[in-house]
Amino acid sequence: MQDEQKIRLFEQVAVPRAVMKLAVPTVLSSLVMVLYNLADTLFVGMLNDPIENAGVTLAAPVLLAFNAINNLFGVGSSSMMSRALGSKDYKTVAESSAFGFYCSILFGLLFSLLCTVFKGPLMALLGVTAETYASTDGYMLWTVSFGAMPAILNVVMAYLVRAEGSALHASIGTMSGCLLNIALDPIFVLPWGFDMGAEGAGLATFISNCVACAYFFVLLYVRRKNTYVCIRPSAFKLRRQVVVGVCGVGIPASIQNLLNVTGMTLLTNFTASFGANPVAAMGIAQKISMVPMYISQGISQGIMPLISYNYASGNIPRMKRTLTFSLKVSLSFQIIVALFFFFDSEFMIRLFIANEEVIGYGAAFLRGMCLAMPFLCVDFLAVGVFQATGMGGKAFLFAILRKVVLEIPALIVLNRIFPLYGLAYAQLTAEVILATVAAVVLVRLFRRLDAGKQPAKTA
Repeated sequence: MQDEQKIRLFEQVAVPRAVMKLAVPTVLSSLVMVLYNLADTLFVGMLNDPIENAGVTLAAPVLLAFNAINNLFGVGSSSMMSRALGSKDYKTVAESSAFGFYCSILFGLLFSLLCTVFKGPLMALLGVTAETYASTDGYMLWTVSFGAMPAILNVVMAYLVRAEGSALHASIGTMSGCLLNIALDPIFVLPWGFDMGAEGAGLATFISNCVACAYFFVLLYVRRKNTYVCIRPSAFKLRRQVVVGVCGVGIPASIQNLLNVTGMTLLTNFTASFGANPVAAMGIAQKISMVPMYISQGISQGIMPLISYNYASGNIPRMKRTLTFSLKVSLSFQIIVALFFFFDSEFMIRLFIANEEVIGYGAAFLRGMCLAMPFLCVDFLAVGVFQATGMGGKAFLFAILRKVVLEIPALIVLNRIFPLYGLAYAQLTAEVILATVAAVVLVRLFRRLDAGKQPAKTA
């Protein structure tokens, strides 16, 4: 099966237009994802109860861990699909999508089971205290125990749909769940509704993720004769080429996310030792800093199918133009937003909570976090190129450098030198170094590609 319109997008449409067609829906979806992530914090914050807000913050590393499975089967399968499309290998496209779909269901259910069975040790690991246990437990009941599988599945299905160039439909599916979550949050959280606090925010998230999954099932049924995405059970095969191709990119991406979770867990644990107010403030500052982060991530994910396709088909100049244009757009935006957040940090925190102590902590944290944003976008684009081209080894190396070598040690050292406030500058320390390394690696990569030398696709 060949869809000429999709092939034309990958091969012939002008690069700025192709990037915009793929990236804009993904960025819009990311913006809605930001609102979705901010919604729980915003509406729980309206209760002016730091304990309820801390419950949402402390559970965040577990929800972030979903991305380990999302990346394993979403990033891995979508990269394999786009590269197979570039090689015109449509059998591998179908088997890669089926592999990602069914594995995401299995691993999502397994994640829920393990988190529920080992809830006690998990709560201790997250830094939950007797004071914050009830709010954290209520939030995680719906988002993790019941909600892990639909949360993971809808993201993986969006990756699969985006891999064939249908970025708009992928974004509509993601946004449908996010917008519903925003609408349901006040109903379940606030006193005029069901007054469930943090637990209500978790219930709203669970319902919205189920609706997003339903959208993708309907989409694939309606377009069953005009899509490369295949979820037929008969297409699910453990063929070596597919398993190695998906896992070669997916496992490093998954490990990268697990390291992110480790870093966030350490950050919340360090912050928790200073009390509930700093924890609530750190959570709000993190959610605000996710706005530009998700936009950079959206651009990186949006262009991945274009990078993958042109890499596999040997059109290196088009691949390079795609990356260069995307870098200019992303970096310009990040610099503008970082300046705004730095000078208006107190105003941004005040939008989410009226507690003056929390506002003071949060403004200080946000000023440190926003400085890392321009450097972070370079890192995202570099890792996106490695994932898109099947170079899982390079993506894994960047993950190790970012967290194990740079950011986690920086958290420990800066917290000792500048207790509490130094924590917000650990990411900046890591990203300045990593962005420099990324620029060097990308330049060398394209020199080899221009010379006709294909780098090894390490797992």
